[in-house]
Amino acid sequence: MTKIAEDFLIKADEKAFDLGHRKTINHNIGKYNVAVERGLSKFESLENSKKKAHVIKWRVMENLDKFLPEFESNFQRRGGKVIWANDTAEAQREILNIISRSGGKTVIKSKSMTTEEIHLNEFLEKNGISSLESDLGEYIVQLLGQHPYHIVTPAMHLSKEEIAKLFHEKFGTPLDYTPEQLTQKARELLRDKYLNADIGISGGNFLIADTGSIALTENEGNARLCTTFPKIHIAIVGIEKVIPSMADLDLFWPLLASHGTGQNLTVYNTILSGPRQANETDGPEEMYVILLDNGRTNLLAQKEQRQSLYCIRCGACLNACPVYKNIGGHTYNTTYSGPIGSIITPHLKGMKDFKHLSYASSLCGKCSEVCPVKIDIHKMLLLNRRDAAAGHENTKAEEIGWKVWKAGMQKRSRMDMISGKIKNFLLKNLFRKKWGKYRSMPVVSEKSFAQQWEEKNKEPKK
Repeated sequence: MTKIAEDFLIKADEKAFDLGHRKTINHNIGKYNVAVERGLSKFESLENSKKKAHVIKWRVMENLDKFLPEFESNFQRRGGKVIWANDTAEAQREILNIISRSGGKTVIKSKSMTTEEIHLNEFLEKNGISSLESDLGEYIVQLLGQHPYHIVTPAMHLSKEEIAKLFHEKFGTPLDYTPEQLTQKARELLRDKYLNADIGISGGNFLIADTGSIALTENEGNARLCTTFPKIHIAIVGIEKVIPSMADLDLFWPLLASHGTGQNLTVYNTILSGPRQANETDGPEEMYVILLDNGRTNLLAQKEQRQSLYCIRCGACLNACPVYKNIGGHTYNTTYSGPIGSIITPHLKGMKDFKHLSYASSLCGKCSEVCPVKIDIHKMLLLNRRDAAAGHENTKAEEIGWKVWKAGMQKRSRMDMISGKIKNFLLKNLFRKKWGKYRSMPVVSEKSFAQQWEEKNKEPKK
């Protein structure tokens, strides 16, 4: 077992029995569930909408080599610049080059999981560039020195009392400040940062191929400020985020909003098609889109698992997952947590180090049920397990154990060779440490079911 997998088990054990953590996350997910149920009821036919979204994303993934160049050509036609980044190091280097050429020293960011994926804040800080998160949830976790807990709601693990305490310690606000007052304080602190930042950085919810645009969806307006005030705007977007047409937003925006937060539409929906034009009053002088691969083509090459690239990052599967609801987002130690993260991370970061995430599932199928683009998530988890076993990524002890189990299960006489006494001895001494920490170990009958059945139904001698 790798050190990463061991750490996961330790943290999962801690979080699963942290009652305060469980109370906070279950309260927040409970509120989410109520809102989403109301939001989904607005669809005339939710199932047909999900099927249509699945087919559109299928067509995109099967023709990614056509849609991405189409986006690039249309975006460049309006003065934008496109940069292709194969991995984290290349993306970091390209961003630093843009900032260095402009002489910039300060960056203001809107919420973006791709920037988390390439560890952008830490990289910029090492190179003497101040990078500030402007999304309220991201701003809070940045103040705490943490990474986002959830792909949609980064500070879901914190109660309003904990956030009030943080603001009191950092900015001297009263401990009894309400969420509205805390938000107002954050707004006051951030306002000047938009005006004075040299560079604005965002992600992109969708890349629109036929117009060469990026679509941003948000609830706070901070992304608009990040992409409008600074002279240079850099958008970092995964290559899988492309959709064929502007008309497709009519489907994907409501699906994302309803599954992400329960809204019909998020408050601010923005379409950006390049830098400020001659007849426009605001916007950046330069706009770059960095198309990030970073392992996505590895996943694209997996014919059976490539549908996990259909994901629109709504977070619905995280909120539905019984494992996530108990161990929380930070335990996964990855940018993308929960069921979807458990599928894609082994392909993005290596099966050997992250295969354990595909086993962190009850396979209840709730994640597949709630997915707005009908990704067969629990099946993908099983396929990852299959690939890990086929590639001999499991430990020798695990492989031997499963071979012995398989041999025993294939023949009744082999199963009955080991008596109940031996099985109880093994449970008590070999498996107790792993399975018996929080529960009593089961006691196996000394006689197998087959032996008991034979004795019960034995014909009496005449």
